[in-house]
Amino acid sequence: MTDRNRSVALVTGASSGIGLATAESLVKAGYRVFGTSRKPAANRPGITMLICDVADEASVQAAVAEVVRQTGRLDLVVNNAGIGLIGGAEESSIAQAQRLFDVNVFGVARVANAVLPVMRKQKSGRIINMSSILGLIPAPYNAFYASTKHALEGYSESLDHEVRNFGIRVVLVQPGVTRTSFEENLTRADQPLPVYASERARSEALMRKWVETGDAPEVVADMVVKAATAKKPKLRYSAGKQSRQVHSLRRYLPERLVDSLLRKVNEFPASA
Repeated sequence: MTDRNRSVALVTGASSGIGLATAESLVKAGYRVFGTSRKPAANRPGITMLICDVADEASVQAAVAEVVRQTGRLDLVVNNAGIGLIGGAEESSIAQAQRLFDVNVFGVARVANAVLPVMRKQKSGRIINMSSILGLIPAPYNAFYASTKHALEGYSESLDHEVRNFGIRVVLVQPGVTRTSFEENLTRADQPLPVYASERARSEALMRKWVETGDAPEVVADMVVKAATAKKPKLRYSAGKQSRQVHSLRRYLPERLVDSLLRKVNEFPASA
């Protein structure tokens, strides 16, 4: 198969972690893959790296234009680029929260807006947005991050209905905690308050522990390939055991019990 006939994929945030694993899995699945990172990154076997800051409109447009210039098509986009934020909701400035949304939500929208005309013209395409179990459940000391994932869920489901008539599908992949670098793309609240210090520190320690025992990035990558290649894709794909468990909790358990379990897992005192 010539390069011109191969399906073309663009993976944002592909220099490491889930993004890199996804790009590598797509290469194995037969895609011609382009990855992006905010800083220059070396190409890897089968992966052409491009510079792209999803918070910058011109940067996004340039990256997409380069893919189309080289290939003449774009069949799959995986919106993986994102940043994290640890801290109480009261501890983050509005400016910091806006930055988080600018990357995690509006960054996805910028990429989608750039690729949709290409996909519409070819009457086919798939956009996979990387959500999280935190798009399904609350997350103490991750309030704004969880909010971006809840927003992404609503945006993606709505967009899927809007573009389906053009042969385009929008899909969500929802990983649980994954074994990636904890500090990578992580920010901390810029207005820390002593009243939250103890619980915040405990929550961060728990998160580090969960990351150490979480799913390998390849588990998520394999689910992305499944979502990318399904003839009739589902809207949501749970990636990993933890994600499947959270789906079941939300679906089958009453809200009060979910609340109690969440507090227990986070080592909070039982509710009054």
